[in-house]
Amino acid sequence: MDATLTLIDLAGSIALLLWGVHMVQSGIQRAFGPQLRRFLGRALGDRFRALLAGLGVTAVLQSSTATGLMAAGFAAGGLVDLMPALAVMLGANIGTTLIVQALSFDIGRVAPLFVLIGVILFRRERVSRARDLGRVAIGLGLMLLALQQLLNIMTPYEDVPSLRLMMGAIATQPVIDVILAAALTWAAHSSVATVLLTMSLAAKGVVPPTAAFALVLGANLGSALNPLIEGASGGDAAGTRVAAGNLLNRAVGVVLALALLGWIGPLMVTIEPNAARAVADFHTAFNLVMAVIFLPLLGPFARLLVRLLPARAVPSDPSKPIYLDESARETPAIALAGAAREALRMADVLEAMLRSALDAIDRGDRNRVSAAKGLDNVLDGLNHAIKVYLTALDPDSLDDDDNRRLSEILAFITNVEHAGDIVDKGLIAIASKRLKRGLSFSVEGQAEIRAMLERLANNVNASAAVFMTDDARAARVLLGEKEVFRDLEARATEAHFARIRAGRVESVETSALHLDVLRDLKRINAHVAAAAYPVLERLGELLPSRLRRDAESDDIQPAAGGLRGQR
Repeated sequence: MDATLTLIDLAGSIALLLWGVHMVQSGIQRAFGPQLRRFLGRALGDRFRALLAGLGVTAVLQSSTATGLMAAGFAAGGLVDLMPALAVMLGANIGTTLIVQALSFDIGRVAPLFVLIGVILFRRERVSRARDLGRVAIGLGLMLLALQQLLNIMTPYEDVPSLRLMMGAIATQPVIDVILAAALTWAAHSSVATVLLTMSLAAKGVVPPTAAFALVLGANLGSALNPLIEGASGGDAAGTRVAAGNLLNRAVGVVLALALLGWIGPLMVTIEPNAARAVADFHTAFNLVMAVIFLPLLGPFARLLVRLLPARAVPSDPSKPIYLDESARETPAIALAGAAREALRMADVLEAMLRSALDAIDRGDRNRVSAAKGLDNVLDGLNHAIKVYLTALDPDSLDDDDNRRLSEILAFITNVEHAGDIVDKGLIAIASKRLKRGLSFSVEGQAEIRAMLERLANNVNASAAVFMTDDARAARVLLGEKEVFRDLEARATEAHFARIRAGRVESVETSALHLDVLRDLKRINAHVAAAAYPVLERLGELLPSRLRRDAESDDIQPAAGGLRGQR
């Protein structure tokens, strides 16, 4: 019965430790995630700066997994070479050791103070960042309380034979220790928690120093498994190389350290007699040595990874998302960036649909009709996947900027999907009907449709650029295309009726199809140009209505989407 209660207490304390680590990481990510991501992106010029940036970002985030996700995302997007991304991971591995060093000292008495400050900030402050910092303080307090509880549990452990027997069995083989700690770290998603637990076990003599060091090696190996197993790179070869390179780096280090453990263990105990401090020092020394060994070798190491992990072909199912990383959900900046990249894929698909529609209408290509219908299914699949992914994000993890960006992404993909539906049910249906009945447009009418479709395809690219850059000038130009398309439709319709009066239109049915095409092109462009609204709305350049006021006010206000001063 005593053994059972002790194990329950042990499990509860470990759970409290994990929750404290989670609160610290999530609080920092919510408070400074976007800024840290931008800082990391600017520091990826060379391997030395990248290593220091990885160390600094991870020291703040206390999550090498989150830093790895950022580096993998930069590599997958082609924004950084593989070598600096690998250097970031070397720095991240060092950064995770800093909080372990801090908590290895006897600072447990300040735990209630951290919790008190955290609760005050969380409940009293309305500012999002202050609440996030309150979350961090509460998490630190919980971590310290959990460590104290673990020490109290381990103090009378000699009086529990079953627990002593279990821990003794764990400590017999260093390889078993490595496997056990790696599995625990992967399951807990935190090497910090595993190392702190090991530190508590060593402090009370539950495990000997050699076994404690082996557990630390396993924790380092397990933290490298998370990004690779859970697909942190989103299936992209460049991102996968970063995760695989970090795992290979850790694996080589673990093998070397295990081979030298019989010599390293006594040396560490001689240098630092305090068992808890010895564990923390070994954890830091291991990652420092790995950085010193691998940093000069990153060039050939990166080339080896490229050879072992060549770029993969485009997925056979284009409607399957490739940038929606499930493990990035706790890092909103990364999750939203992945969703935005998938949204750009939707824009590319819409442009391809328009090109197919142009070939189907202009050249009578039947194959392009079926191709466009297949692309509409791709749009529907991507749209559904992105919406499911974004709506599953934790609302509490999103700040105001994150919520704004999430809304923009949802609005953009909805407009792209609606535009695709118009292409499918409008333009492609018209092209199919024309081919089946052997109808043809006039030379002038076909030229008008071709010019408008080409312009519309270019507007899709402009819309994607505005969506990603928030450039105000590009947004104004894009929104101006609505007026351009209204004029084009009006002139084309007028010219069409002029040809009818002159007897130059072959049939009434062809005339109806021609007018339907013009109407659908204008509707599609309205959805495409909608990407400009959020940018101009933030600048205060939109007015709510184009309706004329009543007799008391003779002002005319542009519609939502209309620019100030525009009539």
